[in-house]
Amino acid sequence: MAEQNVYDNAEFFHNYCALRGKSDNYNDLLEQPALWSLLPPLAGRRVLDLGCGFGDACARYADAGAAAVVGIDLSEKMIARARRDHMRPQVTYLCRSMANLEGVAGPFDVVTSSLAVHYVADFPALARAVAGLLTPGGCFVFSQEHPLTTAPVADIAWQKDAAGQATAYLLSDYGRPGFRTEAWLGQRVEKYHRRFSDLVQALCAADLSVTAMEEPVPDAETLARCPRMEREFHKPSFLLIRAEKRDS
Repeated sequence: MAEQNVYDNAEFFHNYCALRGKSDNYNDLLEQPALWSLLPPLAGRRVLDLGCGFGDACARYADAGAAAVVGIDLSEKMIARARRDHMRPQVTYLCRSMANLEGVAGPFDVVTSSLAVHYVADFPALARAVAGLLTPGGCFVFSQEHPLTTAPVADIAWQKDAAGQATAYLLSDYGRPGFRTEAWLGQRVEKYHRRFSDLVQALCAADLSVTAMEEPVPDAETLARCPRMEREFHKPSFLLIRAEKRDS
């Protein structure tokens, strides 16, 4: 199956930019704080960011003292925006698929990925490729849509009350890993569902040891800014994992 490049669709890209521009977007309020909580100190480190998007994280890594940062994204529109808005002397952007890292010049002390690995068909191959690019003791820190989010085959997964408030999550098909599509921002977006065990076993098989996991939920301040995040207590949107390359 050919890899989807929905972010280069003009309508989708416009809608995505508008979504990320909102002050109460889930990335900024939930996912990014959780990802940064799992990162080691970046001063003097070489960092690879997979699915770098706009490049905002790459710029933050550079501003945090990273010695070199490489950002990879399949979308030409994303890379163009990254080069326009988030260039730093130590940052390089490459327009290419994160599903094929052959030829990427390592090694790296840290590999990150924000909400992109669920677009990759072969996660075990990605884990092996990342491990091959990491220095001993280096870490892979990534976020993805929560496995409970990717599980349902049907688009409608929330039970709501008469006022339209989510009261329960209707989990289905969790035990059937594989290809999924979802209606999002005016397009059918292709992604892949994997169980927790699929993720952990793939990392372990690649000689990466899982050292931390996060399923972020909003604190009181975040909930006050974005009341709809109450549903995160029924079913979290994100799963984050830190895995470290074994020294030997």
